Amino acid sequence: PGCPVGVAFGYGTKFPAKYQNALFICDWTFGTMYAIHMQPRGASYSAVKEEFVSRTPLPLTDCAVAPDGSLCFTIGGRGAQSELYRVVYTGTEPTAPAISKNTSTIALHDLRKQLEAFHAKQADPKPVVDLAFSNLNHPDRFIRYAARIALEHQPTDSWRDMVLGSTSPNQIINGASGLARVGGDAALRHRIIESLEKLNWVTMTQTQRIELLRTYELVFIRLGEPEEADRQLVIKRLDERFPATQLSGRDDPQLQLQLDDLNKELANLLVYLKTPGISTKIATLLAAPPQQIPPNYGDLLSRNAGYGGTLLEVQRNHPDVMQMHYAFALRNLKTGWTIEDRKTYFNWFNTARTWSGGASYQGFLRNIDKDAWENASEQEKLAIEAFGARKPILPPELPKTAGPGQDWTVESILASAGPELKGRNFEHGRRTFAATRCVLCHRYDGEGGATGPDLTQLAGRFSLKDMAEAVVDPNKVVPDLFRASVVTTKAGQVYTGRIATETATAITLITNPEDATKFVTIPLSEIEERTVSMTSQMPKDLLKPLNPEEVLDLMAFLLSRGNKDAAMFKK
Repeated sequence: PGCPVGVAFGYGTKFPAKYQNALFICDWTFGTMYAIHMQPRGASYSAVKEEFVSRTPLPLTDCAVAPDGSLCFTIGGRGAQSELYRVVYTGTEPTAPAISKNTSTIALHDLRKQLEAFHAKQADPKPVVDLAFSNLNHPDRFIRYAARIALEHQPTDSWRDMVLGSTSPNQIINGASGLARVGGDAALRHRIIESLEKLNWVTMTQTQRIELLRTYELVFIRLGEPEEADRQLVIKRLDERFPATQLSGRDDPQLQLQLDDLNKELANLLVYLKTPGISTKIATLLAAPPQQIPPNYGDLLSRNAGYGGTLLEVQRNHPDVMQMHYAFALRNLKTGWTIEDRKTYFNWFNTARTWSGGASYQGFLRNIDKDAWENASEQEKLAIEAFGARKPILPPELPKTAGPGQDWTVESILASAGPELKGRNFEHGRRTFAATRCVLCHRYDGEGGATGPDLTQLAGRFSLKDMAEAVVDPNKVVPDLFRASVVTTKAGQVYTGRIATETATAITLITNPEDATKFVTIPLSEIEERTVSMTSQMPKDLLKPLNPEEVLDLMAFLLSRGNKDAAMFKK
């Protein structure tokens, strides 16, 4: 998560050479500027990220190199005080102009530029076709991409038969993608499928297999559904491959990620092709124990004390991304289900809703559930409900505030805090966050509701004063994304809530900010008036039941980014 804003290269700075060649990027949400160090890699680049400037709060908005060689940046936004800073180097390393040029990949970059120069129709296509077709088999994917785009700009009949008659996997796969993109008829679709059928699955690399599956998808998207004979041909080839569980020794590194990508594409295709038995295969995978180890597991443990440093606690907080994908893919299947498969599928949502995710996580689950439900037959819906497989999740029981409360103002909060927050209690702050019902609407450190903004990174842009103002007077600044709408129907009913979805025929409003499962769908034809509410859905007297210790612990908790070892919690 983050909010990218200003960007500038270090050219012209009086910095050491490493930073003169860096790309500086600003993140408003996390209050951090990064230096991106780029290195040529084939016909493109790779990059390493370095934290360059950070502070709490530091809501960065833009950066630029000044004439004196310093790097200037601004902060502000959402009503915060705007400020201008500059970064000056005071070390002993040389700061003379030192823009570097790496010559090791010049030939590849030149070839890519040569191909990109042909990304337009040419008077004589033959030299272009000869150069581009041969480079469809280049080991560098950026060269292959540039070659394919060059071909797409030339008359199809000047290169179509070369692609369909090739025996090279890369030429067939990339060339077939190009043919699908430029369009054709059912006859071309059939010829492409025949050409793809020639490729030997066993001898292809894992990357080629994934690209093959994506080519099938592109062919069906651009050229239409296959005829029955071609559909059966593709099913026969792919059904036995799913789920893939073994990788050959000739494949690239990061084998598990490649295996996951392969299974994602296989699931997409086999559902699209209405493969017999695919609902049972995927339902079995959804019923298996979740594999909830996120790719950035090590980073989570090192920087987020809220996970407690154990694998088990990380697993409890993160979704099984493969099961998420399988549920997403299977929602589109309308036929071939068994009742047991339907029960397994909808029961899976009851587990998935207990996992943590981003601000839109519960909304994504709700949309997947809704699509699958609408694709079920009336008889299946009756059975699913009868077996209790589809039911809402009740909010957890919340703790009570200790009190006694009082009327809080920004001034009284700042006076209670003194010059700085210190000696606060992290766990008491977390408890107060739940007791004030904030947790029902806001996510924090991976937990909570999704109808309001995620509050984990508030410290990147809010000071204690800013935080106090936002809580005491929630109507002062209401983010556009979280404004409520007021909808009046022709029948005189009035609904207020945040718009969850909007289609060409209806809108769906979340009517209870504390419970995202409470929503109403209103046909556009029934709407008399729709306006944007200027009032926040957040209650104004949120702090009134709290005593001073609860208020200050809550403020410290919100400004800690979930770090219980922050200085404000030191005794």
